[in-house]
Amino acid sequence: AEPCRSVEGPTLVLSQIDTLMWHHPDSALAVMMEFAGSPEADSLNEFDGHYCQVLIAELLYKNDYGQSNRKELLKAVHYFDSIVGMDGADAYGKADTRGVSVQELEAFLAARAHYIDGVGYYERDSLIEACGEYLNALQMMERHFEEKVLVGHKARFMALTYNRLGELFSEQYMTEPAIACYKKSLVFCQIEPTSANGISNLLSHIASEYQIQKQYDSCEYYNKEALRLMVDTNNLIYRDLISSLAIYNYYFGKGVEPAVRDLKRMASQTMDEDERMTRFFTIGSIYYETSQFDSALVYLVPVFENKDNVVLKRDAARSLRDIYQIKGDSLKATQYAIYQAENPILEEESKWLVSQLNELFQQYLQWEQERAEAERQQAARLRRNRMIVVVSVLVAVAALLAWLLIRRKMKQQRDAASQQMEAVQEAHRLEKASMSGRLKRSNQELRELKDQMRQQAGNGAPKQEAQAVSFNEEPICRLIMERVNEGQFKAQMDCKLYQDYALSKEQVMALREAADRHFNQFTSRLAKAYPDLTKGDLDYCCLYLLGLSDADVAALMQKAYPTVSHRARKMKAIFKNEAPLPTTLLDFAKETNG
Repeated sequence: AEPCRSVEGPTLVLSQIDTLMWHHPDSALAVMMEFAGSPEADSLNEFDGHYCQVLIAELLYKNDYGQSNRKELLKAVHYFDSIVGMDGADAYGKADTRGVSVQELEAFLAARAHYIDGVGYYERDSLIEACGEYLNALQMMERHFEEKVLVGHKARFMALTYNRLGELFSEQYMTEPAIACYKKSLVFCQIEPTSANGISNLLSHIASEYQIQKQYDSCEYYNKEALRLMVDTNNLIYRDLISSLAIYNYYFGKGVEPAVRDLKRMASQTMDEDERMTRFFTIGSIYYETSQFDSALVYLVPVFENKDNVVLKRDAARSLRDIYQIKGDSLKATQYAIYQAENPILEEESKWLVSQLNELFQQYLQWEQERAEAERQQAARLRRNRMIVVVSVLVAVAALLAWLLIRRKMKQQRDAASQQMEAVQEAHRLEKASMSGRLKRSNQELRELKDQMRQQAGNGAPKQEAQAVSFNEEPICRLIMERVNEGQFKAQMDCKLYQDYALSKEQVMALREAADRHFNQFTSRLAKAYPDLTKGDLDYCCLYLLGLSDADVAALMQKAYPTVSHRARKMKAIFKNEAPLPTTLLDFAKETNG
């Protein structure tokens, strides 16, 4: 679909090139080259001019060309930041009347500009700046778009950005950040696949990182999932998967020959010299580790002689040096040792780079966590405000009903008083009638009238009936359940984030008193039946009596979730019952004290 146009742009041609690029970047580049030489390209306004430079940089990257419009791209990054704002607000703090669709287009372009700027830094080996720009792109997207609208091209963009970060971290052997980014990329790739084998590719990357960590079970799982989802087998991803599984089988003692056979088969299927030498290095390394030195030389010598990759060549030199030392050929061993000395591993520089990259990633994770917490608090405030409105309405309705009931009772009392007055007057009349000779009959009527008056008076009197209150209806119990429902406590969150929901000592004591009152001295019976329980355990038991989870108890008592979970397991052991604690304690509460 054609992107929404604003007053400033984009032009129809740029919109069409943009749309074409997501599906056929080679064709889009050809159209862009033709457009760039047209008179229309010379008359672009400011917005379209910068939009055009972002598109050019993206098309160069997606067609494997170097970034040749670096200066123009940097201007475009600054321009889109100025109209969008990195904090998610309008650049000048004014009301934005451009419309939601236009704002989203500009925000998406700003994020893409940061991403492709990161690509430019990466091409110039400025990894820290590249990492920073990839993270800026993610923050731009997360500030301006809700998760539910991150679909289509936006989801694909998120997948590609996280994948680039994963590759950057992987190259520096930062396995934990790499796995985290690859898994994030996988989420968005499942929404909008980046390619036919995009999901398998990400699963393969995750498997490789677990292999480096020597978590071979996880490595095998992700490799098999990647193979299961493969669309075709004539590609690098498939060969990497088969090679990875071969290494896994070798390390788990399933034989050297089967592993080497699969690796040789994958090496024979590639026409790319770089990939073939990578396979050779793996085969040679296995032969080296199993002391089959002559076979190892067949594969490691070509790697050393033909491989441009300094790291791989240096690793091959180390193994060749050891082999020739064992063989007693000190001359060749010295030659490989000299190469190692001339190409040392710059550990200090590498450590500094990893430290800087890790700091950037941790800052991003902290920002993401703070943003999620801010959204949670805002949602909680909205829920509170809605609850206040609802409660206010209910209170107003209750007050109206109470007023109506009071008026009705007052009317009933007035009617009763009026009836009583009429009865007194009738009695006086009967008394006078008795003086005229009808005393006996009048006395009988008077007695009947008095009985009727007493009955009416009795019917008019308000009835007072004591109604028993259940444990869950106790004020302290209702307070606790309101906090639980409002807080929506999560086990993975730090309990300090829920300080506003914590229970005071007085509130915990009120809960114990309520439990004792409703369940026949619950805590005393529990302490007597299970003397290993501490006083603190009894407080926890009263909370579990309300059906709360470990996460709820952790937040209310301000204890770390693992601490509460451990305490719950300890109490289960004391009760000798693996049923959920709320079930166990409720059954005990309902027992009689004898």
